[in-house]
Amino acid sequence: MANSVPGVDVAVEAADGVGSVVAERRWPVAAILALALGGFGIGTTEFVTMGLLPNIADDMNVSEPVAGHIVSAYALGVVVGAPVIAAMAARVGRKRLLIALMVAFTVGNAASVIAPTFATLTAARFVSGLPHGAYFGVASLAAASLAPVGQRAKAVAAVMLGLSAANVVGVPGATWLGQHLGWRDAFVVVAIIGLATVAAIFKFVPELHGIRLTDPRTELGALRRSQVLLTLVVGAVGFGGMFAVYTYITTTLTDVAGMSVGLVPIVLMLFGLGMVAGNIVGGVLADRGVDKAIFAALLAMVVILAAFVAAAHNPFTAAIGAFFIGASGAALAPGLQTRLMDVAHDAQTLAAALNHAALNIANAAGAWLGGVVIAAGLGYTAPAVVGAGLAVLGTLLFTATVAIARRQQTRSYADS
Repeated sequence: MANSVPGVDVAVEAADGVGSVVAERRWPVAAILALALGGFGIGTTEFVTMGLLPNIADDMNVSEPVAGHIVSAYALGVVVGAPVIAAMAARVGRKRLLIALMVAFTVGNAASVIAPTFATLTAARFVSGLPHGAYFGVASLAAASLAPVGQRAKAVAAVMLGLSAANVVGVPGATWLGQHLGWRDAFVVVAIIGLATVAAIFKFVPELHGIRLTDPRTELGALRRSQVLLTLVVGAVGFGGMFAVYTYITTTLTDVAGMSVGLVPIVLMLFGLGMVAGNIVGGVLADRGVDKAIFAALLAMVVILAAFVAAAHNPFTAAIGAFFIGASGAALAPGLQTRLMDVAHDAQTLAAALNHAALNIANAAGAWLGGVVIAAGLGYTAPAVVGAGLAVLGTLLFTATVAIARRQQTRSYADS
């Protein structure tokens, strides 16, 4: 007897017709690529806004810190959409939900293209963010369910690789397009990527019957688990450091490092290459030890963001710093995602989606805090100081989280 799922080869051996079965699965390449394409679109729309912030500010006649509010609006959409969609759509088939989320994502980005005022653009960015967290949560679970045994974190990282790859190709390309043809054209590209993702998921992703459907009450139970909440707080705080710097990276590179605006997309590409490298390394480390991987990423962020305060004053060192900022931030994501799926038990969809809500709280908070110190006249290196402080706080919070988990485990053993 043999079962086959599109993109997954399952080999079955039976001894004399007896039910001794050994299954070996290969990587479901086409399905993972389809899921990663959605991440590519999401990463492009999330980060290209930061690269085009000066252009948007000029076109909409607002200051750059005020223009940064559209970054926060997108992040707020993620924060709101992740728990609401994950809980309310708990009974919806996972493949059908993935398609619906990407349709909504495409509509939100199309609305960004035609937004006539800053207020309507802000609203469109909020709508664009609504499917973000739920998509990554469901896509991560889908990838983990299709992956070979012992490679869940690598599968999650592979989906997240789409987001990282966006910063190598999508964001620099869309930024260049936005600078030369107008920032709205960048969102046209994103809407096209969204449509392509819908088609790819429909064709290549199986029905995902291996993911057990739950109900809203079960999913919301994740919010009663202390380790879920604590891990989310770690992500919301620790990840904010990267966004505090990256939100204002264009002006930092031109005004502080003295770089020409034409070289900015190249540095954004380096940032994206750093995210790709960090994502891969983070996935490998998380499969070897989730908590150790998270600690390593947080400590790396502390050092790199602190060093960027000085590195930002030279074009060469600023470019290198951008690479390592991207790498340390991306290395954190697979570990956090995998840990949440582990500690959530039967509420994995909501927990996985909430990870991206937490990361976008970090996005909103980092963008806001970076804008605050810039508006206070402290300069464009001040966000790196804020970022290093957030990474330190995230490290301390995770130390407490692990200590609490160990006490809970010891108490559980004593009671059993």
